[in-house]
Amino acid sequence: MTGNEAIAAVLEREGVEYLFCFPHNPLIDAVSKLGIKPIIGRTERTIINMADGYTRVSRGKKIGVVAVQYGPGSENAFGGVAQAAADSVPIIVLTGGYALHRNGITPLFNAIDHYQGITKWAAQITGIQTVTDRVRRAFALARNGHGGPIMLQLPLDVGDSEFGGDIDDYTSPRAHRSMADPADVDAAAAAILAAKSPVIHAGMGILWADASAELIDLAETAKIPVVTTLNGKSGFPENHELSLGLFGKVSATPASDFMKTADLIIGAGSSFTIANQQAAIPPGKLLIQITNSDTDIHKDYAVDHVMLGDAKLVLAQLTAAIKTRISAGASPAADPRVKVAAAKKNWMDEWLPRLTSDEEPINPYRVIWDLMHSVDLGTTVVTHDAGNPRDQMAPFWQALPSAYYIGWGKSTQLGYGHGLAYGAKLAMPDRLVVNVMGDTAVGMSGMDFETAVRNDIGVITVILNNGEMGGYDAFMPAANERYNAKNLTGDYAGVAAALGCHTRKVDKIADLKPAIERAKEVVAGNRPAVIEVKTRPDPVFSR
Repeated sequence: MTGNEAIAAVLEREGVEYLFCFPHNPLIDAVSKLGIKPIIGRTERTIINMADGYTRVSRGKKIGVVAVQYGPGSENAFGGVAQAAADSVPIIVLTGGYALHRNGITPLFNAIDHYQGITKWAAQITGIQTVTDRVRRAFALARNGHGGPIMLQLPLDVGDSEFGGDIDDYTSPRAHRSMADPADVDAAAAAILAAKSPVIHAGMGILWADASAELIDLAETAKIPVVTTLNGKSGFPENHELSLGLFGKVSATPASDFMKTADLIIGAGSSFTIANQQAAIPPGKLLIQITNSDTDIHKDYAVDHVMLGDAKLVLAQLTAAIKTRISAGASPAADPRVKVAAAKKNWMDEWLPRLTSDEEPINPYRVIWDLMHSVDLGTTVVTHDAGNPRDQMAPFWQALPSAYYIGWGKSTQLGYGHGLAYGAKLAMPDRLVVNVMGDTAVGMSGMDFETAVRNDIGVITVILNNGEMGGYDAFMPAANERYNAKNLTGDYAGVAAALGCHTRKVDKIADLKPAIERAKEVVAGNRPAVIEVKTRPDPVFSR
């Protein structure tokens, strides 16, 4: 057994179903012999995005594993790994490396030197005797603590060496969770019950901890309304009477308004990160933070109370402490549900004309509205791409814990949602999975329509084609005026059809819902479907 074969055997013991890979790595053949399917994409970045989506929707119960070639493979993989790092997603990237005696020779690329800043751990397997130990540590780090990519570089000569160990001795590391200090919990409970207008700021940690039920219990017990971050959508049901919706760079207006008037904010599974698509916490608030990562504490804001531990366990602790105090005579804040309902009604009254617009070219908000009313919100997995599709979709799509809205935006690489959707479908083959992207994003990942065709990945992709790089005109007015720099052209449905997808082009509202229904039928047979919708630019967003 070689080193490559030993790693493949470990991956089999870890329950790995797929190896996301491109274009060459000895592990591809080694895992194939054991029944692990290689998903070979068209670019390194997209297959990493697929591993990312696979991990996300399984909420870390399954870990996406990637293999790329030494040299140019690890060079090209950087963008995908950086995006996973931005959203703290644990994936394991196994990259080839030049033979050990070539280390440090210019200009040969050593991934470890360059990936330290965007990985939780980046290491080289320096000897055949450490192969299984290094892979075990990679899975241990992926399952515990702050999430993030792990990279292992396997030099060619080490992978080809004879492995003398016993694979039967391999022990799989498990996930470990911790509760918060009881004193911290008690202090936070007292502060919450003393507040007049608290708000819960729910982040992605709710999803990773499977803590939605505990979050609902806290909100209902203490009568606290809830906003979710873009990454945290699906953590709290947005049809709940206490849901205020998305709080981000684009927001549901009720979320923004309640955050402004809150006197106390509880960051539940929230890193309180200042980042591209995250809204700033208004000043002058008492802040409580629940996080499993010490790197989140006092990172961007001074926090008054911290509960360090697993969100599911800590929320249960906190709710129990609040219930004890209420039983002893303490009172929660006034029930906000009437105010929440009024705020949501006013917001929707403002936006319904756009969401239900009959104008043609079709308003993108109408596309999102019709799509949302054509699927089962309780089971559908959906994601957006960067730019206008995200900004138009995220505030209005009603996310539920029983489904999965894959929201992202701490980095905003165009084309990212495409790979996420494919990975999500592989992790949850019985779910309807939908990817909404713009025409600009197609240029970053469009050739991977063929990856879905070849691997029977039945995902619906809706392309909002407004013929321009939406939102970029403000940054290059002279280039637009003189050279039409923001304008794009292309028959994207035609490209997807040539690659084997079922396709429809829609420019009439009357054809939109029938196209969606037909796409649902097609993907049920594991064939990818692409709907290209001719839309008008609409640069007005919910703030």
